[in-house]
Amino acid sequence: MASATATGKLSREEFRRQKDLDAARKAGTAPAALDEEGKPINPHIPQYIAQAPWYLDTGAPSLSHQRIPQYDHSADKLDNWYDRGAKAGPAAKKYRKGACENCGAMTHKKQDCLERPRKKGAKFTNKDIAPDEVIQDVASGYDAKRDRWNGYDPAEHKRVYEEYAAVEAARQKLREEEIDKRTTTDLAAVRKVAKAGKEKSEGRDDDFGSSEDEDEDQDKYAEAADAVGQKLDTKTRITVRNLRIREDTAKYLINLDPSSAYYDPKTRSMRDNPLKNVPPEEARFAGDNFLRFSGEAPEVQKLQLFAWNAAQRGNDVHINALPTQGQLLHKEYIKKKEELKDTTKVSILSKYGGEEYLQKAPKELLQGQTEEYVEYSRTGQVIKGKERAKVKSKYAEDVYINNHTAVWGSWYDMATGQWGYACCHSAVHMSYCTGEAGIKAAEESSAKHLLQSSSSSSMPPPPVPEPESVEERKKKAEELFSKKRLGEGELALDKDKLAQAISEERKRKARAGDDDGDRFGKRQKSSYEVSEEELGKFIVLTSMRTSPE
Repeated sequence: MASATATGKLSREEFRRQKDLDAARKAGTAPAALDEEGKPINPHIPQYIAQAPWYLDTGAPSLSHQRIPQYDHSADKLDNWYDRGAKAGPAAKKYRKGACENCGAMTHKKQDCLERPRKKGAKFTNKDIAPDEVIQDVASGYDAKRDRWNGYDPAEHKRVYEEYAAVEAARQKLREEEIDKRTTTDLAAVRKVAKAGKEKSEGRDDDFGSSEDEDEDQDKYAEAADAVGQKLDTKTRITVRNLRIREDTAKYLINLDPSSAYYDPKTRSMRDNPLKNVPPEEARFAGDNFLRFSGEAPEVQKLQLFAWNAAQRGNDVHINALPTQGQLLHKEYIKKKEELKDTTKVSILSKYGGEEYLQKAPKELLQGQTEEYVEYSRTGQVIKGKERAKVKSKYAEDVYINNHTAVWGSWYDMATGQWGYACCHSAVHMSYCTGEAGIKAAEESSAKHLLQSSSSSSMPPPPVPEPESVEERKKKAEELFSKKRLGEGELALDKDKLAQAISEERKRKARAGDDDGDRFGKRQKSSYEVSEEELGKFIVLTSMRTSPE
């Protein structure tokens, strides 16, 4: 059945109806069942695939149990881990209720404290209270929980290198001490070796050996060292060879990408190049196929294929038993094949024609190669030969319109920040070229030129005043500080206007008493000129207030 049945046992009638419905759906007379997403379910799907198990059965037709569930992989990150040793701010100065009795931190209890047990805890001493740790909730997914390297800091591996380096340095030091003991302290052995070689060299001191003896000692100790890739016991001469030299990188470690070249562990072969972006000639390993198809290997494969084909046709050719015969027959076969190909080509052309269509252009023209020698200078100019024409783009180039001799955008005005034509310095697109006259007019109409012309054509400076005499200075001072200028001198006033101005001033002061609430308001500003009558009014009123009467 293509659709999942409801949970529970069906009656005989319901089972028969279900069977008839499934048969009708397979025949195409009934519409197909729809899943929870509204997609039709193929009625030809077997029952054991379409029917969901009891722990995933929803009672409705569905194929969701056959699909990969969608998990949230946002938490599956290698850098998503606890911040080890992180402290939350400064430590407290007094013990807090509910904190650890040992160290005083609020984030754990005494039984969970990782600090050394104190003789008197922080609860009783109120000293050296440890800061609170940062409690982090790292949500890890299915893969992150089972990743044995999750949370590992690669910097920790540096300690392994340091440990190995320290061990190697100590080993080297011990080796040097042993050599020093054997060569310097054992004077009896040194004298014995020196006397044995006395016949070879004269004038040698009995207490010290020669450089030849030191070389022999170095060779003796060098023999005890292990060779690369093997362990050699110099006493028993038994060699234990490793699987491979450890300096060589394994094929499957060159590129760790799973989608790279396939590595067959059974035959230990990797046919493709693991590094596609590196040329095979420069790669340290370009794949087994690169070695298989380089050198004379292709010729050997062709020879083997020829021997197999010849043996199938009944010829007695064997590449291993008679290699020379097989090679000679292969050369003869290739020669006859080329001759037959040429004769077939000539016969077809003589019968049907069309030889002119087989003629190709010279290889130099097809590949763009030529024997012309062109030499350039450092600035890019041609010294010898002919300069190659520049390749033009798909757009129209060097098209001049409206009598222009340069294209639009060939000139930039630094003053206005506009592009224009270099031939006439016009910043108007699609304008008519005016040539040198336009350049001159543009320069004259520029702001800089106008400022220079205005400064040159301005009015001449005022003449220098002649020095004044002492009497003229006194006369001017009297005019400036005289009573007439200060408003106290004799003024020709109109009596009617003066009387009218005094009455208006008194009325204004009478109104001012009623408008005290408007004293702090904003006064209107006006450009008003004081007349002679108003000035006389001010003088009269002021003198009336200041008079002793």
